[in-house]
Amino acid sequence: MLRLTGLNLPLRHGGTELRAAIVARFGIPDGELMDFTIFRRAWDARARNNIKLVYTIDARLHDEAATLARLQGDAAISATPDTSYKPVANFTEPPKLRPIVIGTGPCGIFAALILAQMGLNPIILERGKLVRERTKDTWGLWRKSILNPESNVQFGEGGAGTFSDGKLYSQIKDPQHLGRKVIEEFVKAGAPEEILYVAKPHIGTFRLVGMVETMRRNIEALGGQYRFGAKVVDLELDAGRNICGVLLESGELIAASHVVLAIGHSARDSFEMLERHGVYIEPKPFSVGFRIEHPQSLIDRHRFGDFAGDPILGAADYKLVHHAKNGRSVYSFCMCPGGTVVAATSEPGRVVTNGMSQYSRNERNANAGIVVGITPADYPAGNLAGVTFQRHWESAAFAAGGSSYAAPGQMVGDFLAGLPSTALGVVIPSYKPGVTPTDLTPCLPDYAIAAIREALPAFDKQIKGFALHDAVLTGVETRTSSPIRITRNKAMQSLNTPGLFPAGEGAGYAGGILSAGVDGIKIAEAVARSILAQ
Repeated sequence: MLRLTGLNLPLRHGGTELRAAIVARFGIPDGELMDFTIFRRAWDARARNNIKLVYTIDARLHDEAATLARLQGDAAISATPDTSYKPVANFTEPPKLRPIVIGTGPCGIFAALILAQMGLNPIILERGKLVRERTKDTWGLWRKSILNPESNVQFGEGGAGTFSDGKLYSQIKDPQHLGRKVIEEFVKAGAPEEILYVAKPHIGTFRLVGMVETMRRNIEALGGQYRFGAKVVDLELDAGRNICGVLLESGELIAASHVVLAIGHSARDSFEMLERHGVYIEPKPFSVGFRIEHPQSLIDRHRFGDFAGDPILGAADYKLVHHAKNGRSVYSFCMCPGGTVVAATSEPGRVVTNGMSQYSRNERNANAGIVVGITPADYPAGNLAGVTFQRHWESAAFAAGGSSYAAPGQMVGDFLAGLPSTALGVVIPSYKPGVTPTDLTPCLPDYAIAAIREALPAFDKQIKGFALHDAVLTGVETRTSSPIRITRNKAMQSLNTPGLFPAGEGAGYAGGILSAGVDGIKIAEAVARSILAQ
């Protein structure tokens, strides 16, 4: 097959125009084109009155060699690369000590899936509950202000990504096309087939729930064993610091020589346990800020003009960044078109916000994190000082919201004027259990407040209405990424604890569903190579 990139057509083109454009671009008679598939479809809305669809096409021609030779030097035409996944090994028998995967977020799921597909029969340990039981507990916080610290937005089957927009795009380098493997497995598990080709694929929470269940059944059918409510509280190490097993909260010890640590960015008690054992950890940058909500229609009109509401375009998103005078960078994070702001704490007495949306993205508001980058220099008190930093501001938000898991909120106009909000305006916040109008300045460091105050008017110059007086800020957004990195070597193992494979967001090696899934695949392959070398 031949790949054709950068093929532009009008947004509302007819069904036969795409084939005609492919034939014309290759410079061949129509009969020479046997068939084609859309590998990628993006849109270009830089000119709002002339929005284009931009295609990448994989085509089968009768004489591909001749066409490729004739068009040699054309950077838009090449042989289609092989994106099929090839396992590093196939085991006819699992090892006596089965590999353990701790955590069932995207990273843990894909690590377990690849291990199972290679015949290694992994044991998968999850501190939380099955995804549907976990969903009930999560709604308990949202509707009744009842928090279950072991079953919430952060903990349980599916991980934090289950309660999100379900974004499946990333800026990671992926020369092995592992991201394609992730997306193909999601489609097999019930995701819409369009995620195979749309430029910014997403799934949404409700669909993710069913997919997570399907993938669990597939892993079990391949020999994997899931155990829920199985919280790992300690590691067993030998005199050379090699992994010997894991200890569960129940007191059970499970022997293992290969442990995948895919615990997510909020497993703070696990971070503390690793620190006690002297596992090599280093603090890393992350970001903190607020969620901002606007009418989705405002964003749609800005991005798409008269094409707002077109079903191919869907709800519009945005990506913004501002470099403040105080040296801080402010940027939009995890933008959720047509979504809701959700309660995402995992600890009592703290408020954390995040964003999510369903596949339809048809809620009235757009929301995004407006966050400020910070570095370990802002919390220079040890490897886990970033956790202490996060907890401080989450506790401040809890107090500002009224100490009931309501989030503190402030209208943008009041925030910019330095005035506390006493009521909210036309933008109705979506956060549950509710929003308390107040002053958000005690909820973040002074430098973050100053940077965000400077950034919002700058963003308004890019999206007219972004600094809308009645737009709503809610706080706080602190779980943007892990505050630590569990550093690993070229073999993907801990620098000083052989047999421990730190993985995904919690280890500081991923940032989203797709990159976490890709890291899970890489880790599974590293485990297989280590077992082969024994």
